[in-house]
Order: sequence, then structure tokens, then C-alpha cells
Amino acid sequence: MISVRPALPDDAPELVRLREVMFASMTHAPAASGDWRPLTEKLLRAGLDGDTGGPVLGVFVVDDDERPGRLAACAVGTLEQRLPGPGHPDGLFGFVFNICTDPDRRRRGYARACTEALLAWFDEKGATRLDLHASSLGQGLYRELGFTEYSTPLSRTTPR
Repeated sequence: MISVRPALPDDAPELVRLREVMFASMTHAPAASGDWRPLTEKLLRAGLDGDTGGPVLGVFVVDDDERPGRLAACAVGTLEQRLPGPGHPDGLFGFVFNICTDPDRRRRGYARACTEALLAWFDEKGATRLDLHASSLGQGLYRELGFTEYSTPLSRTTPR
């Protein structure tokens, strides 16, 4: 049985490491522009410590039993308050991101277990819509968990 737990503030450095692993495995990873790691760790620590000034984070992890102090996998999501509307009476939306498993720990169900815990967290919080951007590695899992194409995504990235 896979043991999933909520992440703790001290897990922040490992969550940053797994985020690097995720970006390295993406075929269209963004080009590096400055060191994003310190701010990422700071935001993770604050969110995991219950700081309400930052994003509301749901973070679930699997510890690496063979490498103490390391995480084998994680799933991270944010809960966002938007304006309510039809179908979303409370206006709570979730965004799923940063689902990653160390390459040598893949195919063990860790990502699924972390993602299922994250989805349960969103359900508990009352989110009525969840969005994500899926890599080709994760699309099958997300479809099995009920995600479908919703609309044509448009994004704007402002270079820094």
C-alpha cells in the first residue's frame, strides 16, 4: 500500500527538486530566465505553513523509503477564489500542477496516489472546477481520473 501524506514546510526543498525533475522531463520546457528556485521554496514554505498571504496550496507526497529525507513523488495544486457563476456557486476553482515522480520511482502508482489525495482535498474544499496543463507523460492518468478537454486554452506569457 502506498502511503501518501500532506506535505510539510520542511518538504519545500524536495518539492523544488521534484519541480526541476518535472521541467527536465517536459519536451517543451520553458527557457530558464533567472533563478526561480528560492522564490518557489519560499512560497511553498509559506503555503504549507498556513500563511494566508500566499496561494492556498494542496500538496501531497510519497516519501522515498529507500532514500531517507527524499520524496519519491508529489502532487501540488492551488485553490483560487473567483467570482461565482452558474455551475460554480461558490466560485472555488482549482489548478493542478507539479505532479512528478522521480524517474527511477515511476510506474509504482505514486503519482496516481498523490493526485487522488489532491483531488480529494479539492473536493473537501468545494472546488467545482479543476484545470491542469498535462504533459504527454501524464495525460493517460488524468483522463483516467476524469479530466477531459474543456476549451481551447489560450495563454499569454510576458517575457522577463
